[in-house]
Parts: sequence; structure tokens; C-alpha cells
Amino acid sequence: MSALLIRLVCGLLFAALVLGAVAHPPQDLSQGLGMLLPGGMLLGYALRGPRRSMLPKRKPSQG
Repeated sequence: MSALLIRLVCGLLFAALVLGAVAHPPQDLSQGLGMLLPGGMLLGYALRGPRRSMLPKRKPSQG
């Protein structure tokens, strides 16, 4: 799958999560906070795209 397609799918899933929260608001604070984690992950993935690694690759030592 291309990165653009994955970003599009994550964006659509985030939009569906937001529309679901607007149509049927969470009953209490813990349920609302529970929706924030996957929503934040989907939004971050949709905006930034897939990251291979957060750490830079080490150069092989020559010696």
C-alpha cells in the first residue's frame, strides 16, 4: 500500500470517530479520554504519514 492511501484511510477513520463523538457524545470523562488516544494516533498518522524510524540509522564503523 502506498503511504498516501494509508494516510487517506487514517484521515477517514479520524473523521468517522469525530462524527461518532458528535452524534453520540461520551457518557463520562473516562470514555471521552479513551476516545482521545486512538483519535490522536489516527490524526498524527494522517498528517505526518508513516515514519520508518525515529532514530537515525547508525553508520557502520570503519576500523
